[in-house]
Amino acid sequence: MGRSRCLSSFLQRSKPYIAMVSLQFGYAGMNIITKVSLNQGISHYVLVVYRHAFATAVIAPFALFLERKVRPKMTFLVFMQIFVLGLLGPVIDQNLYYAGLKFTSPTFSCAMSNMLPAMTFVMAVLCRMEKLDMKKVRCQAKVVGTVVTVGGAMLMTLYKGNVINFMRSGHVHARNDSNVSAVASDKDWVMGSILLIIATIAWASFFILQAVTLKRYSAQLSLTAMVVFLGTLQSIVVTFVMEHKASVWSIGWDINLLSAAYAGIVSSSIAYYVQGLVMQKRGPVFVTAFSPLMMIVVAIMGSFILAEKIYVGGVLGAVLIVMGLYSVLWGKYKEYKEKEAEEIIPEAIKGTEENNNTDIEMQKEQITPSSTVTVAVAVPVQQLRVIAVEAPKPN
Repeated sequence: MGRSRCLSSFLQRSKPYIAMVSLQFGYAGMNIITKVSLNQGISHYVLVVYRHAFATAVIAPFALFLERKVRPKMTFLVFMQIFVLGLLGPVIDQNLYYAGLKFTSPTFSCAMSNMLPAMTFVMAVLCRMEKLDMKKVRCQAKVVGTVVTVGGAMLMTLYKGNVINFMRSGHVHARNDSNVSAVASDKDWVMGSILLIIATIAWASFFILQAVTLKRYSAQLSLTAMVVFLGTLQSIVVTFVMEHKASVWSIGWDINLLSAAYAGIVSSSIAYYVQGLVMQKRGPVFVTAFSPLMMIVVAIMGSFILAEKIYVGGVLGAVLIVMGLYSVLWGKYKEYKEKEAEEIIPEAIKGTEENNNTDIEMQKEQITPSSTVTVAVAVPVQQLRVIAVEAPKPN
């Protein structure tokens, strides 16, 4: 019995870690499969449309069934916020991220994505959603982490360095390098880096606006379903404007369909649900702390599956980004603990006052009956004594 309880307790504590590690492998698979699909010539505009169409088909039934009784009333302001969320996330972020992924590599794109906490922190300060007190160490850590993260991104963009060859990738590079112009490759790399940075800024803006919208519209599944649905409609319009050939819409039972379905179901549906569950128990800092693991998994998978080039500048920049990331997360963790302590202390004081009042009332209740009994008993005893003394005196 003791061993089974220990095992059950260990599994219960390990669930958030297992969930987040599994999620990073899911994200890594999405990056690899999407890169293969883009290399085969699918339009990233079309891929975004199909991805969010799959996401809508998966999320909408759960939102309709699970939140049918708790869904708030829709107002014009909330609808406009959801409309902008669909524009920031599915349209701007995803299209620019896929374009940047096409010009660079999965590992590079994942490293750039680690800028998200720093970018979100900057935008939260600008929107006055976060207070910045430079006298506190946690605020200094967040500022330094943001600067280091941006510096790492700039290093990855402007400096490539030598190629780090792995066992298998070196032979493939030898065949491919003769057919690719180095100058064109560098231009594409810089363009891809800029697109990824803009995509990260759009993603951070999405989180800021989502936090504001959730205060007015608290049904998370319904909100997500409407965001991906409106994003699908907006992406269709953008695709019609950018792609003028009807053939770009054709998709068969191949890697393109797998890429759209995988990204929509895993990255836009399951990932949201898992992150929400873990975030409720462990907080957002715990969820974000696992993002560098995706970069490591993608680097290993991309090197051996896609024969991806990994440059010295990319590795150095990624190290700086991860260092800055954990500096920002450390500051957010300390802030979370301070808020938690501030909430616990008033409750403890209130509980102590209630206990003291209860004790005083109990003491009063104990004192009052005892005095009453004493009086009731004392009077008859005195009377008995008087009678006992005066009785032997006959007339």
